[in-house]
Amino acid sequence: MIPLRNEADLQLLRKSGKILAKVMLGLQELIAPGVATKEIDAAAQRLTLKEGALCAFKGYKGYPASVCVSINEEIVHGIPGERVIRQGDILSLDLGVNYKGYFTDAAITIPIGKITPSNQKLIDVTKAALFEGIKQAKIGSHLSDISHSIQEYAEINGFSVVRQFVGHGIGKNLHEEPEIPNFGLPGAGPLLKSGMVLAIEPMINTGTWEAEFLNNGWTAVTKDRLPSAHFEHTLAITDKGPEILTL
Repeated sequence: MIPLRNEADLQLLRKSGKILAKVMLGLQELIAPGVATKEIDAAAQRLTLKEGALCAFKGYKGYPASVCVSINEEIVHGIPGERVIRQGDILSLDLGVNYKGYFTDAAITIPIGKITPSNQKLIDVTKAALFEGIKQAKIGSHLSDISHSIQEYAEINGFSVVRQFVGHGIGKNLHEEPEIPNFGLPGAGPLLKSGMVLAIEPMINTGTWEAEFLNNGWTAVTKDRLPSAHFEHTLAITDKGPEILTL
């Protein structure tokens, strides 16, 4: 059963999403060549606490940081540390916020200075694929209509969709039912209803869709070590259509 949120819940989720969006903007202003990823992590913690919220990832299932910082071939769950951002990198931020027990989640991939045309296309297509999925997040659609639209857009543009990681329901927990794959046939899964809250998050690769883990047990990288991009928004399904809470 996918939880349905009432208006009081949605008001708190809207506040959580606004805090997350504000923190993400603050982090993007910090990012530049020469910055160590641990500095981004410290800023995520500081900015989130300043807004009266908590970093949802810190300690979640043992995750050691406040934000995921994934660079180039890293798909997701890059752990901040001593690594320094370099000109020409593409960098993905994935951050969750807990505001008074209400969770939101978002991700973005950004270029560091001048990047290759192929990496810029990867970023543009991944972001657009997210919004293709969001278009399907409406009353009466099937859950897999979201999945199919993301996969179709990515593959038409020559990229592949990661299978090992999926989007999810969200609200009073960071991860709730249902899982939302970024691939699959349309017309399957539960029908979407007003009050459902979803985190849709395509992770799209330049080459193969296959991934493997680094020795830290968290960070997933592309099997062929070609670049990957990641975008995510938390949204509510409403009578007026999808409402993006983390925009």
